[in-house]
Amino acid sequence: MSDRIEWMNLGRQFRKYEEEFLDAVKNVCRDTAFSGGKYVEQFENNFAKYCNCKGAAGVNNGTSALFLGMKALGIGEGDEVIVPANTFIASAWGVSHNGAIPVFVDIDADTFEIDADKIEEKITKQTKAIIGVHLYGQPFDFDKVKTIADKYNLLVIEDCAQAHGAKYKDRTVGSLGDIGCFSFYPGKNLGSFGEAGAVVSNNIDVIKKVNLYKNHGSDIRYYHDVIGYNMRMEGIQGAILDTKLKYLEEWSAARQAVAQKYLKEINNKRIKLQSQPEWEQSVFHLFVIEVDDREEFVQFLKRKNIECSMHYPVPCHLQKAYEHLGYKKGDLPVSEYHAEHCVSLPMYPELTEEEINRVIDACNDFA
Repeated sequence: MSDRIEWMNLGRQFRKYEEEFLDAVKNVCRDTAFSGGKYVEQFENNFAKYCNCKGAAGVNNGTSALFLGMKALGIGEGDEVIVPANTFIASAWGVSHNGAIPVFVDIDADTFEIDADKIEEKITKQTKAIIGVHLYGQPFDFDKVKTIADKYNLLVIEDCAQAHGAKYKDRTVGSLGDIGCFSFYPGKNLGSFGEAGAVVSNNIDVIKKVNLYKNHGSDIRYYHDVIGYNMRMEGIQGAILDTKLKYLEEWSAARQAVAQKYLKEINNKRIKLQSQPEWEQSVFHLFVIEVDDREEFVQFLKRKNIECSMHYPVPCHLQKAYEHLGYKKGDLPVSEYHAEHCVSLPMYPELTEEEINRVIDACNDFA
């Protein structure tokens, strides 16, 4: 049997840059800069510049970035926040952890991103913000969402957890809305050696608030101005991320090359590809398709020794954690259909030409 093609492989990247990564870790250990410190600050400065933002605040994970970012914007008890139903659940956690209420909206059937045409009907006097998720690495239609937000005086929060370096009309994601929230979970396009996240913004006051909250509410050691949290980024993660950042454009280009080959050569009518609007430049964290019979397709690929995954098989509004909000099956039909038919094909920069061709051939052979 042919060698197995993994849905994701982090080992190839590590082996290629092993010496550089380990040197970064050694530097942190030699300087004992383990929690926050100069390596985190260096990464924050470089990542802010990369995102074309005035500031970045490194935190311990992407969920904390969403939570602290929204808290810094003043979102709290009784507020409502619009959230697409098709996203990783952390997009909604940031709302709930602040005492606010996530209000789920459907997605567009072709882009799989938030359907801006469905937003206005969900807005009430309690609505405070809209979260747009640049899902799978593809930017949502920011200008359309921003027009609605401006009409109702709402904040726009970018969930950039899967879209490091993606472009919307030549603008880098994270720099578009009031804040951008990133995850650096190991499997992300820019991944740490554990857990890490960041909030970016062109509003320095917001960044200052996030930095205050993440560090026990303290700017000066042992003086606490607000009730805070212990959500700092670790020094090793800052050093690794800063080391990786200089390769991110190269890795994104490799992902885009894989995706373009998939988009051009997968031509099976049983498979629906995510549409690629001309105004966006996706970085393809994931390559997600829809298949009429998902289980049959997954087993077909498995027999060909090709691994795939699912993002995400249960939409947010139907998760047990949110059953108290009263949503039921049929409320957001496009998200529900996508959840039942989505499949993530192998996608990472180190895929070989032979592996890419095998995936394409398998997709086209599915009859």
